[in-house]
Amino acid sequence: MALDTVNIQNKITETFGNSTSNFRMQRDIFCFDVDSDKAYNLVKFLKEDADLNFHFLTDLAGIHYPDNEKSQQFAVTYQLHNWIENTRIRVKTFLDGENPELKSIVDLFQCANWMEREAWDFYGIQFDGHPQLKRILNMDEMVSHPMRKEFPMEDSGRTDKDDRFFGRTS
Repeated sequence: MALDTVNIQNKITETFGNSTSNFRMQRDIFCFDVDSDKAYNLVKFLKEDADLNFHFLTDLAGIHYPDNEKSQQFAVTYQLHNWIENTRIRVKTFLDGENPELKSIVDLFQCANWMEREAWDFYGIQFDGHPQLKRILNMDEMVSHPMRKEFPMEDSGRTDKDDRFFGRTS
């Protein structure tokens, strides 16, 4: 079986039905969405299915969409690669804004360990079953997740950001 987007989509919809949606090409990568409760099983299927064989996790990233409805304020994307066919795909799952939570895939891909820790550290996305979900780049004492867009980009009270110090006058 040639691994093209039609075959990938057919295999996925056969197995996961209406849990997957929004199949599309974005910048030469085949992308689609999956319900968060099926994300773990889908990633496992993509890795273990003999025809698909997406055996390499290239990236896992968190995203914050503060303007979306509460049920879709956070997302996690998985980028997977089939080296044999040199095919890449991106899977996105949306998470609830009140309690962004998803099953960990560390047991499927060991490299997901640090990627999930980074998504938790910056966005507060909880990965259930993660072996050691703790801060990876920020201080342990931090109580916030700095990449959430609910926080201002800069402190308006800082004087070192005054335009006069940079040769700009108003």
